[in-house]
Amino acid sequence: MRETVPVTRLHDPSTRGFASDNYAGAHPEVLDAVVAANGGHQGSYGADDYTAALQDVMRGHFGEGAHTFPVFNGTGANVVALQSMLPRWGAVICTTKAHVHVDEGGAPERVAGIKLLTVPSEDGKLTPELVDREAWGFGDEHHAQPAVVAITQSTELGTVYTPEEVRALAEHAHGLGMKLYVDGARLSNAAAALGVGLGETTTHLGVDVVGLGGTKNGLLGAEAIVVADPELAQALTYLRKLDMQLGSKMRFISAQLLALYSGDLWQRSAGHANAMAARLRAGVEGLPGVRLTQATQANAVFAVLPDGVAARLRESFHFYDWDAARGEVRWMCAFDTTEDDVDVFVAAVRAAVADE
Repeated sequence: MRETVPVTRLHDPSTRGFASDNYAGAHPEVLDAVVAANGGHQGSYGADDYTAALQDVMRGHFGEGAHTFPVFNGTGANVVALQSMLPRWGAVICTTKAHVHVDEGGAPERVAGIKLLTVPSEDGKLTPELVDREAWGFGDEHHAQPAVVAITQSTELGTVYTPEEVRALAEHAHGLGMKLYVDGARLSNAAAALGVGLGETTTHLGVDVVGLGGTKNGLLGAEAIVVADPELAQALTYLRKLDMQLGSKMRFISAQLLALYSGDLWQRSAGHANAMAARLRAGVEGLPGVRLTQATQANAVFAVLPDGVAARLRESFHFYDWDAARGEVRWMCAFDTTEDDVDVFVAAVRAAVADE
């Protein structure tokens, strides 16, 4: 009999960086939920008690008509959701910074065959006026037909749409015969920053479909598509399987989502990450040569650093360049970022800047 090789920890759990909230592990309450869901037999492909309970929890957040479809990851959520909202000839209006445009490896175009109509935006946010730059050509057979407006909450630049801004976009899109999609990979961070519920920044304002994130907020690996329109729910029933996002042991995905959204864990975790980002911003603001480039409204800080500072910091800390040509970096905080993590990093930034 082959000897079982024990699984050992290959990293120092005390090591944390500021590259991405995806770098964080899973929240202990989420791991406990996965363990609790194990054992015994449950129906497959969503015919289980956990997925049924999830429907009730999500209706509490997003409205009585909401239907929830757990999926494996955010790329899958975006692709499947947008497919459900579009005719074959339809197009999506989004910003040039939109995650669906720059960070999905071309999946919406390559997998779903969706035309993306992009609009520049300095703060990562769309407005009705910006939508109108690409909302034209209706009825022209030579032009991809604009059918969906897609926004990210919070945006790729860490900014947050207010409820009034989301409502204005929903009303404008609907007035043009279009639908509104929210890529909510960090929806919890936005809602926590605004002090509102998840539905109060999406479906209660007229949003048609939400790609609900969880992995960036402490899940082991689970996302969901929430649909306000029952007609779109029918399409998702088939598209999720077609696009390889239908989990056979779905109870483990749903159990994670239940752990996050059945109580206040989503709010506690996201609120903490936001607070750590605010602490980080306050610590570096005003340092010589450091220029903050975006408002810190959720859990991201964007800054331009003097030449050589980023490289020096990366000897000890992980983080990404956002625009290497102009020295702009992005620092992300997560549910497990501590005050000590932030303070040690701020001290390192101060020292690196002082050495320049």
